[in-house]
Amino acid sequence: MNKSITVIYGDGIGPEVTQQSIKVLDAVAQKFDHHFTYDRALLGGEAIDETGMALPPETVEKALASDAVLFGAVGHPKYDNDPHAKVRPEQGILGIRKALQLFANIRPIATYKALHHLSPLKAKQLENVDFVIFRELTGGIYFGEKTLNAEGTVASDGCTYSQFEIERVAHLAFQFAQKPQRRGKLTLVDKANVLETSRLWRKVVQQMAPQYPNVEVDYMFVDNAAMQIILNPAQFDVILTENLFGDIISDEASVLTGSLGLAPSASIGAAAALFEPIHGSYPQAAGKDIANPLGSIMSAAMMLDHFNMTAEANLVREAVSWTLTNGFVTKDIDPVNFYFTSTIGDLVSEYVQGKIPDAVNRENIELRKSTII
Repeated sequence: MNKSITVIYGDGIGPEVTQQSIKVLDAVAQKFDHHFTYDRALLGGEAIDETGMALPPETVEKALASDAVLFGAVGHPKYDNDPHAKVRPEQGILGIRKALQLFANIRPIATYKALHHLSPLKAKQLENVDFVIFRELTGGIYFGEKTLNAEGTVASDGCTYSQFEIERVAHLAFQFAQKPQRRGKLTLVDKANVLETSRLWRKVVQQMAPQYPNVEVDYMFVDNAAMQIILNPAQFDVILTENLFGDIISDEASVLTGSLGLAPSASIGAAAALFEPIHGSYPQAAGKDIANPLGSIMSAAMMLDHFNMTAEANLVREAVSWTLTNGFVTKDIDPVNFYFTSTIGDLVSEYVQGKIPDAVNRENIELRKSTII
């Protein structure tokens, strides 16, 4: 199978982690007889430096012409620390979401037994945690009408949703809950006891539910959901929610794994899809070969799912699990005995190609390890 991929390295550690994902995708292509072509494009700080724009038109054109977009990270301190900057890197990611009409953000949340000690929760609460958050991405309060009075003392942010906006992301969530690997349960997170938009969300989802008779639907207010993600995260299967609530609870849920560097995401639109780790650009680690590439690699696995390459995606996830179980981890997970970003990419690639554990000498792997004494 042939697929074209627009690659956006972005800022900070974006290039390093994305290069590991490409390494893994090449291993998948070799093993399964696929052909992936990559077309580099600019976005964020690197785009501003070269073009003066956070999102050059050429980047949008390339993204729309490709089968998917693999994205690294966005953000740089020189813009964060300049209150007078008229163009900022983050405008690039917001712009491409709008240009590609990426209306659904998908974040899987899973825990690894080998990393339970890093999570803020007790190990017993992390058993069997495996859920997916579907967040509406282009509507709600972030995109509503904003007002500020002349004195600067009264402000408002409008929150608007249409039935169409709710239905298109809800269909994706329902369909995902039907997949064989899921448990057939969908939880709508809202604030229907207070907000009119939430009441519309609940009404629309209730109307849609009969179309998916094999999916159990329940409803939870967002404040309770935030609490339940901490108290009993294993109860969730598929969570569906609006933009603001999804932004908050997906970040909350991401800490369950013990490292932001492990968390992938996908943003799906009508004509395009973008895949990126949820971590930031982490400029302090840029160029040091210490950043965790697994969030990016797992995002590439989600891309393979998007291409209907299920066996390939599952093999990549199996390889990631193998590295974590065997202690091949980056500095964010073990700050004393850690392996380089590029080493983790090599190991995942070698596993995909069937070279581990038999054909790889562990002593050789140790040579690619960093030990702080």
